Amino acid sequence: MTRAGFVALIGEPNAGKSTLLNRMVGAKVSIVTHKVQTTRARIRGVAIEGETQIVFVDTPGIFRPRRRLDRAMVTAAWGGAADADLTVLMIEAHRGVTEGVEAILEALEDLPRDKRIALAVNKIDRVKSEALLALTKDMNDRFEFVETFLISAERGHGCDDLKTWLAGQLPEGPWLYPEDQIADLPLRMLAAETTREKLTLRLHQELPYQMTVETEGWEERKDGSCKIDQLIYVMRDGHKGIVLGKKGETIKAVSTAARAELEEFLGRKVHLFLQVKVRPNWLEEKERYSEMGLDFKDGNS
Repeated sequence: MTRAGFVALIGEPNAGKSTLLNRMVGAKVSIVTHKVQTTRARIRGVAIEGETQIVFVDTPGIFRPRRRLDRAMVTAAWGGAADADLTVLMIEAHRGVTEGVEAILEALEDLPRDKRIALAVNKIDRVKSEALLALTKDMNDRFEFVETFLISAERGHGCDDLKTWLAGQLPEGPWLYPEDQIADLPLRMLAAETTREKLTLRLHQELPYQMTVETEGWEERKDGSCKIDQLIYVMRDGHKGIVLGKKGETIKAVSTAARAELEEFLGRKVHLFLQVKVRPNWLEEKERYSEMGLDFKDGNS
């Protein structure tokens, strides 16, 4: 008998949700950077464990929202938890019970009683075993988790145990996606996310959260390659100069890195063309939210 279901990964920004998702799926479907709040859409990655298909929902990190985009992201995160068969709360071992984790624990109390929440303590290689034991006891005293896992998403420690357990918990039923599909994001959005990751890694400070990338054109060519045209929207003229870099060096480096990753992912040659446009109000444009898989209405305060 086959099983299938949805597992939501929730937690603070940078807790390691995207890293865990990519490890579980075995491919890079969610962008991973050292910066917080990089996952904007609820990216679904599909993993197979025996006869079970696990559909992971990698939600945006839960944090205190300030802008419309922030509010839409947090709403998307809680929507992912509410819709899933199982939810895994990820926390960082070395940071312990932060204010953010306490806020999430409070909010978990508002979820329906039948919602099953597991705890995954990530980055366990950063602390001693006594501290780990104290942290897991503290967390389980605060909330009734159905199971607790000690993992290192980056190194893989404990991830197989978590995956096996999740597979056994999901309901019986037919698979939800074709066997060879690893994500339900359209390729256009995956390509845009790849470029946005490279931009985020190259740039710093506030700028990465004030820009977005859209795949404007996707052309399949007769030789088997594809041509991808993308627009990078920024909010100010000064931002455009930063993205382009001196003599276009920054955008050239971003394009090269994004193209190489897309070629590896797609298994064919990619012609990637990037353009930077200034759109002062893109954070208030409904279409931009649709492109990111977010609901514009959820950004209302």
